[in-house]
Amino acid sequence: MKTVKEKTKEAFVIMKPEFGYKNLMQSPKIEKVVISAGVGSMKDKKKIELVADRLSRITGQLPARKGAKQSVAAFKVREGDTVGMQVTLRGDRMYDFLDRLVNIALPRTKDFRGIPLTGVDEMGNYTLGIRENTIFPECGDEDLKDVFGLAVTIVTNIHDTKQTKAFLAHLGFPFKKTGVDIRVVSEAPKAKKKGWNVKK
Repeated sequence: MKTVKEKTKEAFVIMKPEFGYKNLMQSPKIEKVVISAGVGSMKDKKKIELVADRLSRITGQLPARKGAKQSVAAFKVREGDTVGMQVTLRGDRMYDFLDRLVNIALPRTKDFRGIPLTGVDEMGNYTLGIRENTIFPECGDEDLKDVFGLAVTIVTNIHDTKQTKAFLAHLGFPFKKTGVDIRVVSEAPKAKKKGWNVKK
């Protein structure tokens, strides 16, 4: 099985016929992956530390703590209180995380039927919400009371939703079947003339 990094290197050749790339510098690639979790509603410091520990296990990197910019009495939040955790991955750690996300974590999701195509924004980035951190094997021993959600944002150098969807499909992201045909050209010889049939 090819890794996400290996598939990224093949993207230029595979997507060139459909999108008309003329220079290797136009090749689509992932610049970084940002994993974040909100902890503003958590008042127990031990649980906040647990979230930080689990994020570091999942990503292999210590999370940065994001503090509140101003005090809000209604939410019992004071300026400077930790309201979120964020990890930014690049390089080998990024590709390692994506391999585990696509091939291990997402298939472990209960009643998994694919991820939505609607997560692609106009800047060509894809954001995926994960309800339970326990889909990652590193967190499989948690009690239900310690489960938290997190968001994964994949930042690409593409500024087009159509290309982003085709690129992520080529990398192996399991999108939902919505009647929109997203094919990997290299794996569908008959589709070479038709190309990528992806709607915005």
